[in-house]
Amino acid sequence: MNPMRALVRQASKSLSLSHFTKRTIFSSPASFSDAIFLHRDTPDNNASIPFEFNADNKKRISEILKKYPEQYKKGAIMPLLDLGQRQNGFTSISVMNEVARLLEVPPMRVYEVATFYTMYNRQPVGKYFLQLCTTTPCQLGGCGSTKILDTIKENLGIQVGETTKDGKFTLVEVECAGACVNAPVMAINDDYYEDLTPETTSKLLNNLKEDKPITPGPQSGRHTCEYAPGVYTTLNEEPYGPGFRVRDDL
Repeated sequence: MNPMRALVRQASKSLSLSHFTKRTIFSSPASFSDAIFLHRDTPDNNASIPFEFNADNKKRISEILKKYPEQYKKGAIMPLLDLGQRQNGFTSISVMNEVARLLEVPPMRVYEVATFYTMYNRQPVGKYFLQLCTTTPCQLGGCGSTKILDTIKENLGIQVGETTKDGKFTLVEVECAGACVNAPVMAINDDYYEDLTPETTSKLLNNLKEDKPITPGPQSGRHTCEYAPGVYTTLNEEPYGPGFRVRDDL
C-alpha cells in the first residue's frame, strides 16, 4: 500500500466522528437603534394635540408646492416635514398628520418617511441638538471622537440619547458627517463644529449654556478645510505645473 495513503487512513481512524457531526455558526451581534419605529402616545406627542403651520410657513409651503406637478405633490413630504419640525421643535404625530392632510396622501405615506430618515426627531429634543460623529475617520482624526464624547458626557452630565434636565441639550451619536478632513466633527443644530479638542468642546458647551453666540466651522483657527501651515500636508513647495516631465518634442 502506498505509504502516504496508509498515513491518511490511520489519521482518519484516530479522529472521532463527533468532530464532523457538529457545526458551529458564528454571526455578528445585532445592532439596535435607540429609537423605535412604532409611535407611542405620550402627553406631549399624541394626535389630539393640534398643529397648524404658521403664516410664514404656509407661504413657504405654497412656494415649495410650485415645484411639483399637482399629481406628484406627495414629493414635498420631506421639505414639509422639515418645516414642521423647525416650527414645532420635533416631528410629532400631529405634524405628520397635518403634512398628510395638506398633501392629500394617506398618513402612512408620511409615517414611512418620518421613521426612515434620522433627520426627523420624533421625540422632543433640546434647544441645542448635539450630533457627534463617532465613525472611523472621526475616531482616528485629531484627538479622536471618543475623547470628545467623554468630554460632552462629563460637561453636561448626560449619556448618549439623553436630554439635560433643563431641556437645553440633547446628545446623540451619528454616522459619517461627511467632514472627515476636519475630524472630529459635531453638528449643533444646523451647523458643523470641526477640529474639536476637549478644550474647544468644553468652551462651546459653556457658551451655549449661557446662550452666547458661537462660531461654526473649524475650532482650530484654520480656514474651512485648508491645511494649517506646516501641518497636515506634504505640499511644502510649489506644485508641479502642466507638462511636468513631458518630452519637449511631444
